[in-house]
Amino acid sequence: MRFVMTPVGSAGDVHPFVAIGRALRSRGHEVVVATAEPFGNAVRRAGLGFHQTISADEFDAAVKNPDLWHPYRGLRVVLGEVASRLRPGYEHVKALYEPGRTVLVGHSISFFTRVFEELHGAPAATLHLAPSVFRSDYQQPAYAPGLDGSTWPRWIKRSAWWTIDRLMVDPPIAPALNAWRRDMGLPPVDRPFRDWIHSPRRVVGLFPDWFGQPQPDWPKALRLTGFPLYDESDHAEVPMGTSRFMDAGSPPIVFTPGSANQQAAGFFRAAVDASARLGRRALLLTRYPAQLPPLPPFAHHESFVPLSKVLPRCAALVHHGGIGTLAQGLAAGIPQLTMPMGFDQPDNATRLHRLGVGRWIRPSKFTGQPVADALHELIEDPHTRMQCRHWANRMGTGAALDQTCRLLEELA
Repeated sequence: MRFVMTPVGSAGDVHPFVAIGRALRSRGHEVVVATAEPFGNAVRRAGLGFHQTISADEFDAAVKNPDLWHPYRGLRVVLGEVASRLRPGYEHVKALYEPGRTVLVGHSISFFTRVFEELHGAPAATLHLAPSVFRSDYQQPAYAPGLDGSTWPRWIKRSAWWTIDRLMVDPPIAPALNAWRRDMGLPPVDRPFRDWIHSPRRVVGLFPDWFGQPQPDWPKALRLTGFPLYDESDHAEVPMGTSRFMDAGSPPIVFTPGSANQQAAGFFRAAVDASARLGRRALLLTRYPAQLPPLPPFAHHESFVPLSKVLPRCAALVHHGGIGTLAQGLAAGIPQLTMPMGFDQPDNATRLHRLGVGRWIRPSKFTGQPVADALHELIEDPHTRMQCRHWANRMGTGAALDQTCRLLEELA
């Protein structure tokens, strides 16, 4: 059987699909990952077929947009990119689809995959990486860090989602989507993020139920498996300079603002300042070193390092709240401080706090002293250490991948 996977986004979006693709390949299936060119080498190293949908230049132009990391404008940027690539994305899927022997595996916002599934009746699944995509009249995802509307009256919850859709979500995507659907002979979709983004055949949540407890009104086709936890650790070694730094002193604090973030100069200034205030060492991870301040001896920069190989030797993890990064932190059993900016990050940060392993600081307050204070409390708190160990023991990557593969194979 051929599985055509269509992840959309940065490394945190692509890596889970690669992990699942590797597992499917080990079970005897053909796997093709259709995504942006910067991830081609990672896909090929995993032994999977690669199909380019976006060039490296196009991807770089998208992630350079300064609005990408804005709490509100970032969603408009992403959905605008999705809208502009609906028709080309569909053609890519069409070129890879072989009737009778292909299962489509789509990302939350690979809308072209959903349309292909709908138009051709193709066997398909939607994979969601984080619980924030699921709306509910019961427990709500956090709109902002710590803002839990779960106790609000139902009419207020529904009104809030209606307002979010009409003012923020629908304008950049719905007109283009429905114009294209009209050309394809399909009826319009009202508020696509309410229900339509979920495949009616199979929806898989790539997180455990203790991180995102299923609600009574979540999609009936949904099954939760667990965090895939893929970071290329089987192909990428820890660079020699980083190994020497790790061996040269006390456990450092890892700071990473996300693999595609090119607007993180303030994040790294705060990282160096906070580390100095704490008298701790810092490992700074970014592919874009131009945004780093001058580094003192206690700080070390690396473009990329598999988190699974360094986090178990670190004191804490400071990051943007991305689901892949936080899952690695949970597996390593270390406390986490987040600077959530948008997308699923505020909800993820809130869930880490509920688990007793993390805190957050809003971007406008993310400066040296507040970061140092929060890290000191997290690192020194016995209850936080206990909770970190508890949830690390609950992680089970192999079982999650096996269950995800079986759910996808059922579609064949």
